[in-house]
Amino acid sequence: MDLVGYLIVVPLVAGAIVRIIPDAFKGLKEGIALIVSAVTFYISILLFRQGWLESEYFGRVIFKVDTLSSFVILWVGFFGLIMVLYSLGYMRGKLYLKQYYAYMLFTLGGAFGAVLANDLVVLLSFWGFLGLTLFMLIETGGPQASGAAKKTMVIVGGTDALLVLAVTLVWVLTGSTSLSQPSIPTITGLSVFAFILFACAAFAKAGAMPFHSWIPDTAEHAPTSVVAFLPASVDKLLGIYLLARVSLYLFNLSGGMMLLLLIVGAFTIIAAVMMALVQHDLKRLLSYHAVSQVGYMVLGVGTLNPIGVAGGLFHMVNHAIYKGCLFLCGGSVEKREGTTNLDELGGLARYMPLTFFSCVIAALAISGVPPLNGFVSKWMVYQGVIELGKRGGHAWVIWLVAAMFGSALTLASFMKVLHTVFLGVRSKKGESPKEVGPTMAIPMLVLAILCLGFGIFAYSIPLRGFILPAVQRVLGMPEVSAWLGWWSPGLATLFIVVGIVIGLIIYLAGRLKATRTDSMYVGGEIIPAEVRVTGTDFYNTVSDMGFFRQIYRAAQKHAFDTYDIGQKFSFYFVRGFRAIHTGILPHYLSWMLAGIMVLIIILLR
Repeated sequence: MDLVGYLIVVPLVAGAIVRIIPDAFKGLKEGIALIVSAVTFYISILLFRQGWLESEYFGRVIFKVDTLSSFVILWVGFFGLIMVLYSLGYMRGKLYLKQYYAYMLFTLGGAFGAVLANDLVVLLSFWGFLGLTLFMLIETGGPQASGAAKKTMVIVGGTDALLVLAVTLVWVLTGSTSLSQPSIPTITGLSVFAFILFACAAFAKAGAMPFHSWIPDTAEHAPTSVVAFLPASVDKLLGIYLLARVSLYLFNLSGGMMLLLLIVGAFTIIAAVMMALVQHDLKRLLSYHAVSQVGYMVLGVGTLNPIGVAGGLFHMVNHAIYKGCLFLCGGSVEKREGTTNLDELGGLARYMPLTFFSCVIAALAISGVPPLNGFVSKWMVYQGVIELGKRGGHAWVIWLVAAMFGSALTLASFMKVLHTVFLGVRSKKGESPKEVGPTMAIPMLVLAILCLGFGIFAYSIPLRGFILPAVQRVLGMPEVSAWLGWWSPGLATLFIVVGIVIGLIIYLAGRLKATRTDSMYVGGEIIPAEVRVTGTDFYNTVSDMGFFRQIYRAAQKHAFDTYDIGQKFSFYFVRGFRAIHTGILPHYLSWMLAGIMVLIIILLR
């Protein structure tokens, strides 16, 4: 068995062992999960460094490591280790531990298999297996999570069925299910339909609209470590990996398919961030941002030019880093306060400084503030969109405005989060919370530091290390200086640090003088001491505007939820069949006679 086999088999076998270990040996299960996740991360590093490997079984190349898959498995392995480490503290005292760590390891093995599969049937098998593990991990949230798990299974499982049809169409078109075959041009109805089906499966896994609604429900009810592991990181990697694989390798996209990706990307950015603005639950707010950020990835891949696709893939990695960090911060707050309701939080910065620091860095990163990693990948997506303008037309302006406006709204939303959760006045009385332990703090800090490092050293480490090689083989790649404009992260970082130092000096100088304590006031009117100023209701004026009010009300009634729409649509058929089945024999005979007549007409044509 080669390294690829070990990478897939080891976590699957370990998961089965953990599953049968009694709950009384909790420490043993945790130890196995931590050791196995560390081993698989090490193997993924070896495969990434090797760069190219083909695994043959039964005379066919079933698994393949190339420049695109190698860096994706590297990050799957990394997040597996980070999330298992975090879970040691977060899941302590919770039920379903036997299932939890087993399904975490099963998910790791399935994810590695899906990314490394070089055969569409093998990919399909692992993809379906991941749908089951996702369902079971959500179920570890207890009875309250069963509804979210069912919804996830219907949406993700439904698009998995579309993936089966897509694989069948590829076999019909080419006579092969290999991912190494020449690109299929999207010029016929069957090829266009096949690509759309692949895209639907990728959108559902990554959480792009309109297949996104399972993510907010999952975030609200499932354990936060599960949400950070799957919807926030690994599922994003898998969904965008599939989209990039079929868009760059399996299909040769036409202008119409590019336009489809651009429309979905731009719409997802704006619509999801508008929903995030008015949320009152921290995890639901973060989940809508997880959906919004997918739009940048889809937009980047949809440009089909080197800088746009590289920016989309870089944003995929960056999102997994900072959104994973944000969910871990939310989990730490939930662990100490027992709630993620924004109305009940506040003033935690002084009690949880490490969580506050990590959340600030990740919030600025997702908002695209330089010199953090989110800015660089968004900057590349912007330039990829601008490159579209060189082909003629003016639609690129729409995509660019949507992407930039989405960043502004994201920053506004996270100002609300930071103010409500960490600043202001503490809402609860009694014992003050403590910072979380090292098993929860270390993963948050590691991800926050990566947000800094991948922004300041973006070109020398992540871009040259694994992003550019992943797209260079199929798109070509000019020198970095040719398309990154005047942006210099090192110089920008220096200016920012100088500005912070000057501001700190001014602040300290001001503290040397005697200060006066006074009451808070607004417009000359003193605010009573018992009044608590919170940011929970920031931007409620947006939801109260005439047009937006109707949209938000419709969204609250699940008018745009594909799950509820499909449910209502299926119920119409159910009611129709119930009306047909009257139990009266002459009616059944009439339907049989009508069916026979239809068959005769068809056969006589």
